[in-house]
Amino acid sequence: MEIKSICVFCGASKGNNSAYLNSARNLGIELASNQIRLIYGGGGSGLMGCLANSVIKSGGKVTGVIPRYLKNRELENRNLTKLEVVSDMHERKKRMFDLADGIVVLPGGIGTLEETLEVITWKQLGMHKKPIIIVNILGYWHKLDSLVKDTINAGFTGKQTLTLYQKVEKPEEVVPALENL
Repeated sequence: MEIKSICVFCGASKGNNSAYLNSARNLGIELASNQIRLIYGGGGSGLMGCLANSVIKSGGKVTGVIPRYLKNRELENRNLTKLEVVSDMHERKKRMFDLADGIVVLPGGIGTLEETLEVITWKQLGMHKKPIIIVNILGYWHKLDSLVKDTINAGFTGKQTLTLYQKVEKPEEVVPALENL
């Protein structure tokens, strides 16, 4: 499967460690240098804005998808190749997913966690076979594995759930991981 576009879920905030912003910036460089279009939430702030701006500065293409009511709240990024305005968060997630050949997750808040769990659930239900790569900056996503293992140990999901996504430790490992799937 050739990867031409990647949906990235990440925070609209920058977090409290410069490693998060640096990772977003580095992922942007990696995507652009490999001619992979970024599909993301359309915001101009936090990791989202840093990532998109990095792709653009590196000569890549970016499609943002933002709900109408978040255009001002997330400070829509006006530098994008393309910006799609949709009606709500559900339409946003679905559109981002539909435009992408795979999903990458950087650190983020509750919204990022919700988006991540939803695409993992969709994969578990057989609704897609797209790769899901989680970038575990500074161990940020270790607790996700613990949570999934707890659901397995409690008998609510099967062990195969841990195979539905792959974790890497730095953005430079994302494209090689996608190529090896």
